[in-house]
Amino acid sequence: MMAKMYNNDISHRSTIMKIADIRNNLADAINRVVYTKERIILERRGKKVAALIPVEDLEFLEELEDQADIRAAKKALKHYKKHGGISLEDYKKKYGL
Repeated sequence: MMAKMYNNDISHRSTIMKIADIRNNLADAINRVVYTKERIILERRGKKVAALIPVEDLEFLEELEDQADIRAAKKALKHYKKHGGISLEDYKKKYGL
């Protein structure tokens, strides 16, 4: 269970900035992310390549990833209890690793 609820406010703004432009405006871009919670998408040659996001957004994404990992581990354990498993050595032999 998440310790902190995420504010999924649809008013979050996203802005696209070219990599060349971010070089001269990094401090401003960071302030916009920190203080207005704006998301800034960085673009190179017309392709989205990275993003500046508020730390709260990152923490929320990490929490979602942790929850997905826990669900996958529980599913794998349930499968193991039902069907058993094989050793790492046997797995490597079976799949030519």
